[in-house]
Amino acid sequence: MSHTSVRQAEIAAEQAHVDVVYERVEEMRVEARDMRRRGDQLAHGARNEAIFEQASMLFERDVMVRHANQILRTLDAEHEGLVFGRLDTDEGGDPDADPETETMYVGRLGVRDVNFDNLVTDWRAPAAAAFYQATAEQPMNVVRRRVIRSTGQSVVDIDDDLLAPEKRPEGMAVVGEGALMASLTRARGDKMRDIVATIQKEQDDAIRAPWRGITEITGGPGTGKTAVALHRVAYLLYRDRRRMGGSGVLVIGPSPAFTSYISRVLPSMGEDTVELRSLGEVLDGAAAVGHDAPEVARVKGSLRMRRVLKRALREPPPNAPEELRITYRGEVLKLDAAELARVRRSVHAAGRPPNQSRVDAAEALLEALWRQAEDRPGMDHDELVTALGERIDFHRFVVVWWPILTSDEVLGWLGDRAWLGSVAGRALSADELDMLAASWRESSGPTVADVALLDELRVLLGPAPRRHRRRAAQAAAELARWSAADAPGYRRAEHYDEYSHIVVDEAQDLSPMQWRMVGRRGRYASWTIVGDPVQSSWPDPAEAESARTTAFGPRTTHRRFTLATNYRNSAEIFELAAQVVGDVATADQLPTAVRATGEKPSIRTVEQSEIPSAVRTAARELLSDVDGTVGVITATGRLDSVQAALSEVDDPRLSVVDGLAAKGLEYDAVVLVEPTELVTESTTGPRTLYVALTRATQRLTVLTTEPSWPAA
Repeated sequence: MSHTSVRQAEIAAEQAHVDVVYERVEEMRVEARDMRRRGDQLAHGARNEAIFEQASMLFERDVMVRHANQILRTLDAEHEGLVFGRLDTDEGGDPDADPETETMYVGRLGVRDVNFDNLVTDWRAPAAAAFYQATAEQPMNVVRRRVIRSTGQSVVDIDDDLLAPEKRPEGMAVVGEGALMASLTRARGDKMRDIVATIQKEQDDAIRAPWRGITEITGGPGTGKTAVALHRVAYLLYRDRRRMGGSGVLVIGPSPAFTSYISRVLPSMGEDTVELRSLGEVLDGAAAVGHDAPEVARVKGSLRMRRVLKRALREPPPNAPEELRITYRGEVLKLDAAELARVRRSVHAAGRPPNQSRVDAAEALLEALWRQAEDRPGMDHDELVTALGERIDFHRFVVVWWPILTSDEVLGWLGDRAWLGSVAGRALSADELDMLAASWRESSGPTVADVALLDELRVLLGPAPRRHRRRAAQAAAELARWSAADAPGYRRAEHYDEYSHIVVDEAQDLSPMQWRMVGRRGRYASWTIVGDPVQSSWPDPAEAESARTTAFGPRTTHRRFTLATNYRNSAEIFELAAQVVGDVATADQLPTAVRATGEKPSIRTVEQSEIPSAVRTAARELLSDVDGTVGVITATGRLDSVQAALSEVDDPRLSVVDGLAAKGLEYDAVVLVEPTELVTESTTGPRTLYVALTRATQRLTVLTTEPSWPAA
């Protein structure tokens, strides 16, 4: 039989099993719809029953309907390519007997037939671990591992690995050229795909690590760090949904473009309750409008800013009255600026947050007024405090002198260079004061770095006092939270800090102030930390490491996995990328690219005036040559002009980003514009350029005005 006919016969055999699986899935879908219908009908006719019995029936109905909806969402999410693997294993029978194998199919979820016989094993189940962990050196009783590729419900191809040739039974076919390498050549879309069919052993070890403590996943570009972290979330929710699902899982990425890019991965594995937020969206009620210049972000992210913010809250607000003058029984009582400052210091010394201290401030002012009056005839302490405390003019003064503040209000004050200088003291240099004041004075909204400062101010200020607490409303809100906890798109209570697990991607870029912000959300959480020190854009790693350790708290379990294989870039592309970080990275910090294409990067020298037309030409060439996405990456300062140059190129596969926004993304082809500009505008030198050079999977074109680049 020819190779082609063997492949087609094997595909037909797998199609027969896949057909049985989808028939059973449709039966499960009908059963779930019937369960939901019965749940909706459960409480009908209960109007005349006792209240408790009716509430019990409503509870039972809600549980049944929610469970049915969960099943339906899972079946819908996992419909595409449901069965993707097969293991033929030798279970250790008589070594002298003819080899016999048992078959297990692996897929996106577990499926049993009506007799509870296994049709598909969930990829997260312990029984499926051998699909990812078996190697020729340690086959784990696996004779043949098969990857099944499908489109919809149709099997289109298969790829086999023969791990134990000596145990291969007579007639067992082996076809294909390796599923992983085949998947690496497929065109990218604008969303990341899951990798459940092609997870490698080193990746699987990290995915299945225990949930407790801190799990750190490091590795160079293209090693699958992000995909591994997301699959780890799906695995942990599968293994321990009661703990993880109830308190919630939060995934934090570097940018909205990144979170959009990864947004389909977890839902494609049936997990649609995990929160995805970029660093500029971590604080409820605040959304970043952009990035600061690197030198400004460096100052805003430093722990020095915490000292500046604390001092700002101890100072009188701008335009606060500098004198309190009030008449009592014909006597004028006055507190001047110096006395008011002493009162303010005494209130802050008590240690309560400012927004919780207005009553303390009012009482301290009344005591200061008493000290002004106590030596005057006919004065009584209790009478004075009571009388003045009820005066409307006194209350008006307190409201202005000790206002209830918001974080963005305080941050806005710092745009006044003189006021910022007065509260900063020696914490900031003159140049830093100029940069920061200008950034806040000219801002149209908070930057990504500002969001961490707003969160710090939120905690330092404390919540505004509530005069009326409505317990009934709180109870209703808690019930709504319980009922909605499994709903897609559900967002938890404001400033929620009880997550069970937090994933931080591109962790090497977080500033110390951002680590403080993230740490507040993970007081009770276990952590998955993803990053690569070589790609770091934060200039002071020691300060960031200290803040990161503080954010983790007293967790003693810390495990680390290093991914060393670059699956994204061709060897030719990564060879160029490795050159630019030769002075800042050691050989063991760089991954090994395993795929050679014979297509070297195209480096084109152009005149400065030719860059717009050269960008258009290069982008059109790559859009014509590749089936997938094309990214144009440039320095932030050149972003607007490059976007303008490409305005007439109408293709949804084309994206234009700067070096910061490119982090974590990948494209089939990349046009990199003026690489030295990415180096000069960064506070970490060539690391940003290294990131940009490692976004392409197939083709890379570099446009430079320097004839000697990259040697220059």
